[in-house]
Amino acid sequence: MENQKHVVIIYPHPDDESFGAAGTIYQFRKQGVPVTYLCGTLGEMGRNMGTPPFANRETLSKIREKELKEACKFLGIDYRLLRYRDKTIEFENKTKVAKHIKEVLEDIEPTLVITHYPEHGIHPDHNALGEATIEAVRLMDAEKRPTVWASAITPDFERVLGEPDVVIPVEDERFDFKLEAIMKHKSQAEGMLKKMQDMPDEMKIYIEGLKERLGKERFFIWKFD
Repeated sequence: MENQKHVVIIYPHPDDESFGAAGTIYQFRKQGVPVTYLCGTLGEMGRNMGTPPFANRETLSKIREKELKEACKFLGIDYRLLRYRDKTIEFENKTKVAKHIKEVLEDIEPTLVITHYPEHGIHPDHNALGEATIEAVRLMDAEKRPTVWASAITPDFERVLGEPDVVIPVEDERFDFKLEAIMKHKSQAEGMLKKMQDMPDEMKIYIEGLKERLGKERFFIWKFD
């Protein structure tokens, strides 16, 4: 993680940056490294709208953008919207998406790009945007090409891909930081928050379960040659 000048994270949804990389962001920001999140969509097709509902299909995108803004402010990072439609990135022209991302990356000039590992991102948006991002970096001048860390989150990824190249532990204050970042996305984390509020006696067990699930951020260094 040393000697990075600017880190760009490219995931498809508001909250992916918090669930998937808050611990990594914490470490880079502690080092004074600027981080920018390129958010692919506004998650407007998400099913979580509150209980009772506080959003509908027309208002959800505005709510999720507000949550994204608050989360990124808390994380201490910038963000840009790529403005694709939620749950449709897989149907976009991959070359066009890759060229779009390439233009943005060439403007920012990062030394490291973090995205999802194609076919190991679980959600089709994760896989499609990860694939387009890797293609965008491949299209760049080799001398200016940033390193790519690809996050695999399928249950069997270690059996298929082997051990990750980079493992970021998310413990103690870093875990608290990650949990608070996730909670900024209230529309998506409400179920988690409600469980914590409704079961105070079981909260310790529940938190330990969260630490098991979210306590490591793991990446593969993409090899272009």
